[in-house]
Amino acid sequence: MSDKLISLLSGIIFGIGLVISGMTNPEKVLSFLSISHSWSAEYKWDYSLIFVMGGAIITAAPFFYFLKNKEVSSLGLKISLPAKQDIDKKLVIGASLFGVGWGLVGFCPGPAISAIAVFDPIVLVFLVSMAVGVLVKQNIIK
Repeated sequence: MSDKLISLLSGIIFGIGLVISGMTNPEKVLSFLSISHSWSAEYKWDYSLIFVMGGAIITAAPFFYFLKNKEVSSLGLKISLPAKQDIDKKLVIGASLFGVGWGLVGFCPGPAISAIAVFDPIVLVFLVSMAVGVLVKQNIIK
């Protein structure tokens, strides 16, 4: 099997998992992220996404641990990890913007791409906005 086909199948499985878990539903994500609103009578904190994230960590962590020193993937492709590992201002600002954006609209890139399947117009607005942000960053901030 070619590496492209395995990548496609992995992406499809990942997308299906995001849909089944509810990560493509911005209301569910926002109700998970809004812990402080759980004190009101009409609002209830949705903790179910903890199990989604926990399941992902439990599944991936052993592979990261046991394969951390490999230089070639099981498909024979070179593994190239970023050499830069320090935390700088650009990383903190970028991560903060990512988190604030996720908290405001309830989407991050992976679930938003998977959510295209539900044909919600807000998903397209988010994806176009994300693409514009990426292009602005690439052309303005070096």
